[in-house]
Amino acid sequence: MKNIILLGPPGAGKGTQADLICELCNIPKISTGDMLREAVASGSDFGKKVSHILDTGGLVSDEIIGSLIEDRLTKPDCVNGSLFDGVPRTLGQATKLDEMGVNFTHVIEISVDDSVIVNRMSGRRVHPGSGKNYHIEYNPPVEEGIDDDTGEPLIQREDDNVESITNRINVYKEQTEPLIDFYKHKDLLKVINGEGKIGVIYKRVVEILNL
Repeated sequence: MKNIILLGPPGAGKGTQADLICELCNIPKISTGDMLREAVASGSDFGKKVSHILDTGGLVSDEIIGSLIEDRLTKPDCVNGSLFDGVPRTLGQATKLDEMGVNFTHVIEISVDDSVIVNRMSGRRVHPGSGKNYHIEYNPPVEEGIDDDTGEPLIQREDDNVESITNRINVYKEQTEPLIDFYKHKDLLKVINGEGKIGVIYKRVVEILNL
């Protein structure tokens, strides 16, 4: 069983690497970002509340995140492990996962310079139906502005503007970086350079996973 956490600031490439690792290890991705965006798309009162938080680059409460994760881990596809993409984001969430008895085998921090993150995220484009990510420079679709699989238009998420990106980086540094020490003390943390081509970064991750 492999229970893996990917840490790193927004725009570090966690989502892209998570998809590759999940396919390699045949485990599901636990992404609270995806689950929260599904809530937003539902148009419910909960979704509207979450929408405001996401659009301003804030963090949803540990209680909400904990409930989402606990429900997700009961699904049968998690029996052989899971990959946690962008979660936990706070010490409270990490403690909650410990209380739930989640035994992590690998914690990988993807380290990227702030200026690189701003460039990456401001150029990101997303297919709203599937959540598939592209980048106008580093990972463009075959046809500009169009999803490769469906032929549907891509969008720029509202929280991928420079102001929101800068705020999200600051939130990460204030609330999430303490997790680095938390997992370092557990002798689980490994750090890789997250700058470069997707395939090169993927090889760095695979080396850590010994696959």
